[in-house]
Amino acid sequence: MKLHRSVHFLALALLLLMIPAALSSPSSAQIAVGISVRIGPPALPVYEQPFCPGPGYLWTPGYWAWDDDDGYYWVPGTWVVAPVGMLWTPGYWGWSGGVYVWNPGYWGPHIGFYGGINYGFGYGGVGFVGGEWRGGAFFYNTAVMRVDTVHVTNVYVNRTVIVNNESHVAFNGGAGGVQARPTAQELAYAREPHQAALASQVQQEHAAHQDRANFASVNHGAPAVAATARPGEFKGRGVVGARSAGAPYHAPAMLPREARASTPPASRNEGGHSVNAPNRPASGNNRPENAHPQNENPEKNASKPAKQTKPPQHENAPREEKHDKGR
Repeated sequence: MKLHRSVHFLALALLLLMIPAALSSPSSAQIAVGISVRIGPPALPVYEQPFCPGPGYLWTPGYWAWDDDDGYYWVPGTWVVAPVGMLWTPGYWGWSGGVYVWNPGYWGPHIGFYGGINYGFGYGGVGFVGGEWRGGAFFYNTAVMRVDTVHVTNVYVNRTVIVNNESHVAFNGGAGGVQARPTAQELAYAREPHQAALASQVQQEHAAHQDRANFASVNHGAPAVAATARPGEFKGRGVVGARSAGAPYHAPAMLPREARASTPPASRNEGGHSVNAPNRPASGNNRPENAHPQNENPEKNASKPAKQTKPPQHENAPREEKHDKGR
């Protein structure tokens, strides 16, 4: 009996120790499944890709993340050690039900739909042409990827796959957005087994959130750290700044707290297709404790679109401008 009571009190003590830690966990990373806001993201900044650190690294494009207190902030693109045989489908903002909804990225055997967004460096809006897996090794297409061929020898050149997509627009659908819809093949790829964002990707997003200079309200669409050679390394030779904003920046007319939609709609495009609903939903913008794959069905659990009482606003007035093969 005494042993039973001792175990009971020990379990209670451990529970009490865990509660403060749970309450003090960061609430910064606001991009997740179903996150929706009434302000569209700024245009993608123009920047060069840092050199690939070594074999086995894959490029993950930069994106605008959301914070309820301060609005959009830039998460720099970076190279990450990829799961063997897997490719990264970037997340994207999509117009749905009167608001902008984040569709999280994921790792899978094929590239799915990412809103037709031209992230550059092989992600021209459809698929990925920056390289391919051959057995257990990744080969880089140096026509669109910056690779030091002295240290990385798994390379080839294929210039025929370069897509002349001049857009810097960072969202799909709605006024001024990229008007792209998923193909039947992309929808099939979305139903394949997937993996969530890696811990290194989550680290990159959280590190970006800690620096006020990454917020659009401060950098006006041209972050000083646009890309990094490795996740979490925001200083040193591997850091690349934006050459310019992708379009003139316009401050939003509403505060971030006002822009946040109270009831997130389903992560779908205007055509009603669930385009980023892997059977293991992923987000490069979840808290670290939520960065692991979960067996959920986002399409089944999706909530209904929120009613729009006020026309949404773009934080930017997107326009198409010329740029080179990179960002």
